[in-house]
Amino acid sequence: MKEITFTNKYGFDFLSPQPATKVLPEWYKKQNEYTTGEKKPEEKGSTPSTVKKCMPVFDALTSGYILFTPVDVYVSQKDGMPYYQWSSQDVISFHPLAQADNHPAKNGFPYPKWINSWAIKTPKGYSTLFIPPMHNPNNMFTVLEGVVDTDTFTDVVNFPFVLKDPSWEGMIPAGTPMVQVIPFKRDEWKMKIGGEKEIKENMKLVGKLQTLFFNRYKTYFWSRKEYK
Repeated sequence: MKEITFTNKYGFDFLSPQPATKVLPEWYKKQNEYTTGEKKPEEKGSTPSTVKKCMPVFDALTSGYILFTPVDVYVSQKDGMPYYQWSSQDVISFHPLAQADNHPAKNGFPYPKWINSWAIKTPKGYSTLFIPPMHNPNNMFTVLEGVVDTDTFTDVVNFPFVLKDPSWEGMIPAGTPMVQVIPFKRDEWKMKIGGEKEIKENMKLVGKLQTLFFNRYKTYFWSRKEYK
C-alpha cells in the first residue's frame, strides 16, 4: 500500500485531513438504495436502484482525502465587493482578477485563496489532483482545480476559490470540506480509436451485464479502492 503524508506546518493536530470515506455528505447517507424501497425487479426486468447503488458515484465520493477550511471566515459586502474576515490565522490571500480574467469561473472580483497549512508528500512518480469535493458541494464557494507533483514539491499547496454568489454574505464555518485530494501515478498515455476487436469485446461485456438484475457492474467489474 502506498503512503501519502500530511504535515501541518504549524504543528496543529485539529481539523486534520480525513479519508473521503469518512466525510460522506448527508444527502448520500439519507438516500434510499431503491426507488420502491425494496430490492425487487420492476416490470420488463428493470431495477429500481438509486444513485446510492451506483459504484462510479461511490468511488467518486470516497476517493482520496478531504481537506477542511481551517477557521471561521465571515463574508460581508463592503464597497460593492466581498469582504473577508477571519481570526488571527493567516488563511486567505488574493490573486488579482487580471491573472485569470478569462477563466470561466471569474466573477469580476479578485480571486481569494485558501492558505493551506498541510504539506503533502507522495511516493516517487505520484502526483496529486486537487478538486472540489465530488458530489459534496456547499452553497458558499468552490475551489479551482489543479495538479501538483507532490513527490518533488512537498511544501503546502494553496487553493484559489470563487464565491458561488459574489453578493453572498454569511459564515464559512471552520471544518467545511474544502478540497478533495487524490494521489495518482504519472504515466505516459497514447490515444487510440477502437475498431472491430474492441466492438466485439464490448458486445460480450454488455451480454455479461444482462445476466443479472442487481449490482451488475459491482459484481463483474468493480475493484475496491482503499484510502486510509
